[in-house]
Amino acid sequence: MPSVTITRRDFEQDRQGRTFADVLHDTELPFDEILDFFNEEVRQQRMEDSEIHHDRPPLAGVVRELESQPSIDGFLSSQHPERTKRLRQAVGVVVRMIMERRGWKKTGKKGSLGVRAKVSHGTTAPGAYHNTGGLAFWFLRAERYERPEGMPFLSVKARNRKHQALLPQKTGKPKKGR
Repeated sequence: MPSVTITRRDFEQDRQGRTFADVLHDTELPFDEILDFFNEEVRQQRMEDSEIHHDRPPLAGVVRELESQPSIDGFLSSQHPERTKRLRQAVGVVVRMIMERRGWKKTGKKGSLGVRAKVSHGTTAPGAYHNTGGLAFWFLRAERYERPEGMPFLSVKARNRKHQALLPQKTGKPKKGR
C-alpha cells in the first residue's frame, strides 16, 4: 500500500485532531517532526507489520525510533507532564489517522508499550512520567487496530482456545498410583 501523508491541515480537520489545537499551534512542540516521522512509508509498513506479525499496537513498531529523535526525546524529558501527555495523545491521533487511511479500524483495546515508573501523586517534575520496563520509555499504551476483513493470523489466545477444543476430553476419575 502506498504511503499516507498527514498534514497539519489534515490533523486540524480531523474530529480528534481539532481537539489538539494547543499542540498544533504550540511552536515549542516538535509536532512537525512527528508528522515528518510518521509520513514515511517504511514506518507505516512497520506499524502494520507490528499488528500483523507481532500482535502489538502499530506504535510498537516504530516507538523506539520515534523516541530516539533528539527533538522529541528532548521535549518529553524536559517539559511539564501535562504538556508531554498532550503531545503523546496527539501522536496517537496521528497513528489512528494513518491506520484508518490505510484501511484499518480501531479495536477499542489498548496494548502495552511499557511499565510506568512509580510517580508520587501530583508530581509535575519534567520527565517524571517515563517507563522502567517494556518497549517504550515515554509511551505507556497504544490503540490496537484490525483489518475490516479480519486478521491473517490468530492470536496466541485464540489459537490456544482452538487447540483446547480439539483435545480429547478426559472422563472419569484419575487412577491412583500414577
